[in-house]
Amino acid sequence: MTDAGLTQAELFDVFSNARRRRTVEYLKRQNGSCDLSSLVEHVAAWENDADPEEVTRAQRRRVYISLYQTHLPMLEDHGIIDWDPDGHEIELLPSEETFEPYLDGVGDDRPWHYAYATATVAAAVALGLSWLSVGSLSVALAPWVALALCCVVLFLALAQRVSRRSSLPVLVPLVRR
Repeated sequence: MTDAGLTQAELFDVFSNARRRRTVEYLKRQNGSCDLSSLVEHVAAWENDADPEEVTRAQRRRVYISLYQTHLPMLEDHGIIDWDPDGHEIELLPSEETFEPYLDGVGDDRPWHYAYATATVAAAVALGLSWLSVGSLSVALAPWVALALCCVVLFLALAQRVSRRSSLPVLVPLVRR
């Protein structure tokens, strides 16, 4: 079955499992192909919130068995990957835009929570100083500070959204590390 023939229900079924989503995310990060051992190492690292070098043999083995026996065959049966069980080579098939909306961005390693936290703390400090009338800030500026906070958070949300969409590459360099 090819990905063009997949229904929305089938795509939901395929990507209902985090290991399958992580597999496709990792393949995307590797330009569409990798070997099974590196996939196992990275999926185990994501699942255990660790660096790939810190993953234990038992953690890798659990991931390996489930990928080999269940998840990779399912992805291949649905035409999402081409997998050679003997050579342990995995290749993402070309039309990933079909299943892109079903992925959760696991591979996105940008620390957005830091940007949101920084904007919130800076705005809270500015708002607090304006309420206390410290320096040139006064109570009259409080609504403007709140408006600025809303604009900053809106910009961060838009930048995060744009960075996850490959169709708008112009703004992506602005928000990457």
